[in-house]
Amino acid sequence: MLRIEEAAGVRRSPRGMTKTAAGSDRGAEAERSAGPRAPRPGPVPFLHRLSTKLLGVTAILALAALVALWAADRRLGRALVGEVERSSALLGEALRTTTRDAMLADGPEHAYDVLARIAALEGIDRVRVLDARGRVAFSTVAAERGTVVAKDEAPCAGCHAGRAEPVSRAPADARGRTEVGPRGRRYAMVTPLYNDRACATAACHVHPPGRQVLGLLEIGVSLERVDSGVSAFRVGAAPLLAAGIVLIAVLLYLLGRAEVLGPVAALLEGMRRVSRDELDVEVRVRSRGEMGALAGSFNEMTSSLRALEDALNGVLANLEHEVEARTAELRSAQDQLVRTEKLSALGKLSASVAHEINNPLAGILTFAKLVSRTLAEGPPDDARRAVLQKNLALVEREAQRCSAIVRNLLDFARERPIQRKRVDVNAAIDEALSLIANQVAIQEIALVRELAPLPPVLADFGQLRQAFVNVAMNACEAMGKGGRLAITSRTRDGAVEIAIADTGPGIPPERLGHIFDPFFTTKEKGTGLGLSVVYGIVQRHGGTVTVDSAVGAGTTFVLRLPADQDADTTGPGQAA
Repeated sequence: MLRIEEAAGVRRSPRGMTKTAAGSDRGAEAERSAGPRAPRPGPVPFLHRLSTKLLGVTAILALAALVALWAADRRLGRALVGEVERSSALLGEALRTTTRDAMLADGPEHAYDVLARIAALEGIDRVRVLDARGRVAFSTVAAERGTVVAKDEAPCAGCHAGRAEPVSRAPADARGRTEVGPRGRRYAMVTPLYNDRACATAACHVHPPGRQVLGLLEIGVSLERVDSGVSAFRVGAAPLLAAGIVLIAVLLYLLGRAEVLGPVAALLEGMRRVSRDELDVEVRVRSRGEMGALAGSFNEMTSSLRALEDALNGVLANLEHEVEARTAELRSAQDQLVRTEKLSALGKLSASVAHEINNPLAGILTFAKLVSRTLAEGPPDDARRAVLQKNLALVEREAQRCSAIVRNLLDFARERPIQRKRVDVNAAIDEALSLIANQVAIQEIALVRELAPLPPVLADFGQLRQAFVNVAMNACEAMGKGGRLAITSRTRDGAVEIAIADTGPGIPPERLGHIFDPFFTTKEKGTGLGLSVVYGIVQRHGGTVTVDSAVGAGTTFVLRLPADQDADTTGPGQAA
């Protein structure tokens, strides 16, 4: 049993080592007979691996968490600065209200003294007062007193910059700004000093009622505590949070690798082994969840496949025995059928020989008795002698007929050894046509020869000549008087082809498949052995015979013989 652990460890049990050679041979033979298989999946590319995707997802999650941590840090800094902004705005309003009575009663010196005492408090970096023309009327920084601030510069830019007329009331976020001072960053909040009715009617310094803003009160609050708090967060809490995020990402990756990647890799290796017909596979997954259940289902599947394989091997073994038994029975039945066919052929042969020889023998016997009776009556005169000579000629003719029947029968039944030599097929055709020239002339048949230069063939010249004579004579007898006999020779695909075509009545389709059968003939005086002899001669020479016939259009026999590959194909061969 192959046990595939999550780490892809493999062990083989005795069952996997003891498969019989016959079973392996049967499996290989079945695999070959099953045709081409689909290609087995190769190794998964790196970018498509589940481990790569899990690592990428974990890295993306960790990066997203770190970006969120950075965003939280920035948000914390903005939130703290916002609290300072709101506190500064509230402090400015409180100072404006507190110093209002002092400005009305005692003059600005008392208000400036109050502002100086407030500026000495912890966290207040600077306090200054600007009049309507932008001149610094009071500042906790002595060097700034009496200087003039342009309208497009801080702190006047919130109301004047980019505008033809200044706004009368600007929101708090437009009046505050963050700047760098001598002691670090600070947040400067500008509070407008409005010209109310009491201020316009005061005896100390009367301002025109139409003026809306008399000046500005600017308070600079140090951001040292905010910056130290953010720095403490970044130095203390942020690294711990980042380390926690990375640790969680690593734990998630390890958990995914243990619960997903390991089982998937083991199952994939198991599937690959099963695809290689290694059914002795068991996947061990250390998981009690879905992956463990999947591994259990896979092991049940391989167990079922092993059981089916064992049952199939048993069926195949029994089938082999049954096939052997059936084959023996078929062989016995075939032998019996061959013997029956031989007896049937022998019976047909005997009947045909008896029928063909009986008629000429009866004629020979009749004329022999007649000649004997005539001679017994005395010496014949000239008239009787002429009759006797005619009868003896008939006896001779019938005897020759019997001899021809016996000779054809012997040629069919007895395969004479082939004396192979290099043969010029065209020469054999010429001799065959010379032998039937008298028959062709008597029947007034038009003879057409189209003999091309042929390579020699290794054959028996006499047997080839006999085959050509038999086919040509069969064509002449089929045409009767008149007609056309065409003999063509050519080379095709390294072989020699001889086509013998006639313009006879043709052969019906139902008889075309039996023309080479022994004793099959449609002629009154035929024995049915001529074409059988031709077929046997061509087969013994390693060739083929094909027939193309149409009723009323004639018949064409094509004899195909292998050419001598070692001979020069540019010239004809030599006759034996």
